[in-house]
Amino acid sequence: MEFFATLVDFILHIDKHLEAIIRDYQTWTYLILFLIIFAETGFVVTPFLPGDSLLFAMGTLIAGGNTGLSIWIMMFLLIAAAILGNSLNYKLGSVLGIKVFKPENKVLKLEYYHQSHEFFEKHGGKAIIFSRFLPIFRTIAPFVAGVAKMPFGRFTYFNVVGGVAWIASLLLAGFFIGQIPIVKDNFDIVIITIAVVTFVPAIWAAVKSKMTKKKEEVV
Repeated sequence: MEFFATLVDFILHIDKHLEAIIRDYQTWTYLILFLIIFAETGFVVTPFLPGDSLLFAMGTLIAGGNTGLSIWIMMFLLIAAAILGNSLNYKLGSVLGIKVFKPENKVLKLEYYHQSHEFFEKHGGKAIIFSRFLPIFRTIAPFVAGVAKMPFGRFTYFNVVGGVAWIASLLLAGFFIGQIPIVKDNFDIVIITIAVVTFVPAIWAAVKSKMTKKKEEVV
């Protein structure tokens, strides 16, 4: 519980934590963020790592100046991290398969797999792009693609398009919008809004899945 409390605090006050990272590690911040994005997209066991809010906040901080960081270098590195992470996740899915998901597992819930698989079946290859903007789904979708043996060339196309769109849109949104006074003065609310809006599809999928289960049990 302490770990998740720390994680929630990190997400809700991500701008303050990123400021501390930049202050303490300076140019090593590039590597730290690269590893966070790579891990969130590359390992099916880390869907809880921050993504959307981290990108928006980092764009905002770089726009504010005094970080010594380049928005373009950051964008290039994080796009590479997102693409490489998804590729690794795909490979893990093709090798490990569905057996890593267990009904009783708190992280690798079998329910998450089924929700992502349903999303994948509905949208096909485009699910790899759409899932980039949906927490949990973006971590599990490439793994599902690997389990389903989607051709790697086709997967790579959607992976690259989705990775570029996700990183560039949120990083640049923070860079250009984050310094607007009303956004800057209410930054905590903006971060919470981003977190809520991006998690709504995952929450809805979970509720829908439970409702379907109950209907099946009644029948």
